[in-house]
Amino acid sequence: MFNSDRMSEELRALKVDVTRLLSTAGEEMYESSKDRAEALADQIRAALTELGETVEEEQEQLQGLIADRPITSLASAFALGVVVGFMLRRH
Repeated sequence: MFNSDRMSEELRALKVDVTRLLSTAGEEMYESSKDRAEALADQIRAALTELGETVEEEQEQLQGLIADRPITSLASAFALGVVVGFMLRRH
């Protein structure tokens, strides 16, 4: 009636099946996480590239303004330095 050998074989088979399922699920989770991390890295790279281009454009505009009005730029920088100096002196 009760066959312990058959029960042991079924338990071993169940153990093998569960181990295989857990291994497969772990691999799928790893691949999914890896894909999401790569997508996020691509988005970050694109944002940094766009930021670099924007900064470069702003730098060119600023250089143009300074080149067009060197005396005004120098006076502005001096006035800003004086204001910052007074603020730092107070604290």
